[in-house]
Amino acid sequence: QAKLVESGGGLVQPGGSLRLSCTGAGITVSLYSIGWYRQAPGNQREWVASISTGGVAVYADSVKGRFDISRDSPNDAVNLQMNSLKPEDTAVYYCYARRGNGEFWGQGTQVTVSS
Repeated sequence: QAKLVESGGGLVQPGGSLRLSCTGAGITVSLYSIGWYRQAPGNQREWVASISTGGVAVYADSVKGRFDISRDSPNDAVNLQMNSLKPEDTAVYYCYARRGNGEFWGQGTQVTVSS
C-alpha cells in the first residue's frame, strides 16, 4: 500500500536545528505538491509549509525565516530544515501529499524542543 514516511524528528535544545525528510513508499513524491503540518498536544493540526511540484514554497507566519522546505530530487524526497527552534515548535510533524483527487498523510514524527 502506498504511503508517506517522515524521518528526522527528535529532541533539540532551543535555538537548535533539525531536518525532517518526507519520502514515499509506492509514491513518486516529485509528482505531488507536498505540505508539512504539525499538531501539538491539545491543539488542532496546523499547516507549516508547502512546496509545489515546480518548487514554489510558502510558509506559515510562525515559521517564516526559520524553516526552509525544499525538494531533494535525487532521493525523491521533500525536506523541512528547521532552524532557531523554539519550545512552541514542539509537536508531531506530518507530511502531506496531494495530486488531483489523490492525497496521502504520513504517520508523523515527533519534534521536541526543550532544554
